[in-house]
Amino acid sequence: MTDEELTILVVDDETDIADLYSTWLSMDHTVRTAYGGEEALDKVDETVDIVFLDRQMPDYSGDEVLETIREREIDCRVVMVTAVDPDFDIVSMDFDDYLTKPVMRDDLTESVSSMRERDNYNETLQEYYALTAKKATLEAEKTPSELQNNEEYQEMVERVETLADEADMAVSEFGDDFDTLFQEFPGGE
Repeated sequence: MTDEELTILVVDDETDIADLYSTWLSMDHTVRTAYGGEEALDKVDETVDIVFLDRQMPDYSGDEVLETIREREIDCRVVMVTAVDPDFDIVSMDFDDYLTKPVMRDDLTESVSSMRERDNYNETLQEYYALTAKKATLEAEKTPSELQNNEEYQEMVERVETLADEADMAVSEFGDDFDTLFQEFPGGE
């Protein structure tokens, strides 16, 4: 992704919501709209930069659409947008961010900016940000006891800590000038 206009696919079986998100996003980007999973799979291709994907749809679930996008090796960012309270199943899902409805225009535009910036990061940082989004989502929805007792969540936390250490080591190798630049990025120290 570059600073140029992006191609965004909005997928939601609630036509009013899909149309609203598409209207908001089309002010700055090229937008395709799909009203179900099957239509989404017809419209997603290598020219799509970001997919805003509803999780609950009658034909194909967002989870199934996400899995198919990844199987096809389409290089795009996927943001799950849903009213479904997240559960520990999201740990193993290969999405970049998770927005819980209701989603406002600012939420969408911030997500687009975040996805655009992440494209400039190496694989370690991209994985780190995707996992920290999952971690934050689960921590907002689950009790500390539920989190402590879930093995998948605990493994994810360990992976986040490992990735944070790797990112810190990579940054330290660049010296003070790079530290100053890194602080300007979201999530920088």
